[in-house]
Amino acid sequence: MSLSDGPTDTQSLRELFENARPPRALVFGDLILDRYVEGSASRVSPEAPVLVFESSFSSYRLGGAGNVAANIVSVGGTATCLGVIGDDEDAARLEQKLAAAGIDTAGLVRDALRSTTVKTRFVSRTQQVLRVDEETIRDLDGKAEQEVLAFLDEQVAEFDVVVVSDYGKGALSLAVLRAVIDQAHQHGVPVLVDPKGRDYARYAGATLVTPNMIEAEQATGMTIGPDPDLDRLAEVATALAKVAELETVVITLGKDGIYYRTRDAQHAILPTEARAVFDVTGAGDTVVGLLAYGIGAGLALQAAIRLANLAAGIVVGRFGTATVTGAELRGLLGETGTGKQLDAASLALALVGLRRDSKRIVFTNGCFDLLHPGHLAYLKAARAYGDLLIVGVNDDASIQRLKGESRPVCPLADRLALLAGLEVVDYVVPFGDDTPLELIELISPDVLVKGEDWRDKGVIGREWVEAHGGQVVLVPLETGYSSTALIDHIRGLSS
Repeated sequence: MSLSDGPTDTQSLRELFENARPPRALVFGDLILDRYVEGSASRVSPEAPVLVFESSFSSYRLGGAGNVAANIVSVGGTATCLGVIGDDEDAARLEQKLAAAGIDTAGLVRDALRSTTVKTRFVSRTQQVLRVDEETIRDLDGKAEQEVLAFLDEQVAEFDVVVVSDYGKGALSLAVLRAVIDQAHQHGVPVLVDPKGRDYARYAGATLVTPNMIEAEQATGMTIGPDPDLDRLAEVATALAKVAELETVVITLGKDGIYYRTRDAQHAILPTEARAVFDVTGAGDTVVGLLAYGIGAGLALQAAIRLANLAAGIVVGRFGTATVTGAELRGLLGETGTGKQLDAASLALALVGLRRDSKRIVFTNGCFDLLHPGHLAYLKAARAYGDLLIVGVNDDASIQRLKGESRPVCPLADRLALLAGLEVVDYVVPFGDDTPLELIELISPDVLVKGEDWRDKGVIGREWVEAHGGQVVLVPLETGYSSTALIDHIRGLSS
């Protein structure tokens, strides 16, 4: 890896990213299923001095090595996960999540003596109130270890980069660590390690490690302090490199950015590029995932670190383990979207530029089946609350689920075109879920607008928007207008 031939100015980096050959990554390590239980914790139990958590719904996300792989795939690379899971219901759920994210599951090894690691977070108004871990922490051995070693022996040469994601759950036995590092070296494949614990000699011979500041302090017994000093960081990085025979040490510094030091003593701090820090869960996964993408694609180290820094700045503004998309990175690097009709990926790209320009973003959503003057008045009122208006539009399948098989009357393409033709609408984006919650979380609008008829229904996305500093506004509706009434009237005339 070279620093001297790796330009990191925005235009050059964008060209490097756009022209890079998508790498093939092997992500080996602890596979974790993250479960989020949403609810409220607003009262104390009469039985004991503890909060009563009233759950509403739960969802699952990829954690650990799975989240690393998901970040590689989401920016355009390919990834295969190698790791050990249980032979249980959660293992099946984890495998399904990996496959849905486009991750190759050929390296999954089932071990009936081990339970699949599940971290359950109970969340009230986007704040964690409790985490429950279900796991088997035991060094890999026996038949499962032999299956992993066999996979490494057969497959390592097929990849451009290997990531070792160590969460201390036991999947990374010393024998397996030695095998993956030695075989990768034999085939000229770089090995990146997201480490755990104090013994970095375990990773001897890896290309680089990516500890956070606390992990680096624990591994060396040295103090970096709250205001990282370049000379002190160099001492810590040198100590780590010596212990583990590393080419490069990358230390993530939270709000202060990322520090790197190479074997030839080139080093620097890249300041953070985050605009708002909401949740740092999984940020380390994003950093090592993007480093793997960049290095596996042949980018110079400094360019890969800049990409990782940009990506981390995006995901810390989101709740829970998250990924960044290639569109979002291109947006940060100066590419802009065109036209009013966007999909989720192109919307993500447009949002980066809008946030950079401090635009006040308003969001609303609906079916808009048969556009009428009531809709126009509503959209004008919504647009008045900010600099631009994004409208989420239910796709045809979601409308059928909500309103019956006879709807919509107007297909999605027509509804999008009509809305995009309105001057008051800046962007339209379709969604296929029954609610726009995922879209709202992607946008994090400054203002979420709904009609006043939602006053007693509970506005979907209210907690997310308000927790992120936004506001929810209910606007009056024009009386006498209804798509359903118009459709029924038309059908009555034709019968």
